[in-house]
Amino acid sequence: MQKQKKGVRLEHISKIYQDPKTGKAFYAVEDTTLDIEAGTFVTLLGPSGCGKTTTLRMIAGFESPDEGEIYLGGEPINSLTPNKRDTAMVFQSYALLPHYNVFDNVAYGLKIRKLPKDEIRERVMNILKLVEMDGMESRMTNQLSGGQQQRVALARALVLEPGVLLFDEPLSNLDAKLRVSMRTEIRKIQQKVGITAIYVTHDQSEAMSISDKIIIMSKGKVEQIGTPREIYYHPNSRFVADFIGEANFLKAKVLRTQGDKAGIGVAGEELEVNNFCQAKAGDEVALVIRPEAAALADKGYLEAKVVLSTFMGAYQYYQVQVGDMEIQITDYNPVNRRIYEVGETAYLDFDTQGVYIL
Repeated sequence: MQKQKKGVRLEHISKIYQDPKTGKAFYAVEDTTLDIEAGTFVTLLGPSGCGKTTTLRMIAGFESPDEGEIYLGGEPINSLTPNKRDTAMVFQSYALLPHYNVFDNVAYGLKIRKLPKDEIRERVMNILKLVEMDGMESRMTNQLSGGQQQRVALARALVLEPGVLLFDEPLSNLDAKLRVSMRTEIRKIQQKVGITAIYVTHDQSEAMSISDKIIIMSKGKVEQIGTPREIYYHPNSRFVADFIGEANFLKAKVLRTQGDKAGIGVAGEELEVNNFCQAKAGDEVALVIRPEAAALADKGYLEAKVVLSTFMGAYQYYQVQVGDMEIQITDYNPVNRRIYEVGETAYLDFDTQGVYIL
């Protein structure tokens, strides 16, 4: 498939709804500006009600923005109906036609466009091969597994050769193991085809595994945009740090600063850590430690009392008390490590490069 890569730009987009209980207007999406590069896989991530699905539906044309303009490939599209936009949507419910077989489901959009039969057949068969559903074109959709139905839904969107492919939580109806394999397949296909993809999910691990960029939303606003690595290691707020993966927050005070480093006091100890937020001496701050960045040892930085010790196979999970703060620790590959039991006293041991001020 020869794709024309198209980017998407949202300029100061807002969507206003009425609260059915109070009758008051509220912003589902407020003054959002995004620039999604052509050919990239971008995920809108956030909790329920954050505005991610509303944003996706405005790009698709199923909702109209009350403020702002949406551009696709540099062209304004606010006034275009969904079928006139160079986009295709893969839905959470698959939305397959139950009385059609696999071939006819995938061919449906091409028949609506009145393409020649030979071209329709060639394009459908090529797409079914791409999603590994060739040989099943005569099957009815109720004879397919959930994963196979999702592949058909993906093929039906791809066969239209859209400039932008939109995903509305497409894997939420699948079991956990199948979700992992399907998200990998979706990413592979997107990279192979080279299409721009915008994907909505509330699943952090899903977003981390498939995205070039993640857009984290909360209460109708964008909290942070970055690569999975940037979002995970350099969150710009407590909300982002807590939403992406697990995070420990330790109360601390900045004692001194030098360049991008800072000496901070926490639980009576002084540590030198990364100062990404450029805190100043005297500031009360939160110190962020990921559970996998810490371990327990007989010697270390902060004295800790073990309050929970659980073997999880690949890792030993601890909860420890440091002063009045509770810390989670994920100690991977514990097979040859000492296991600390509840009630024991140990020390937190961590690489200070993996600890930073928020």
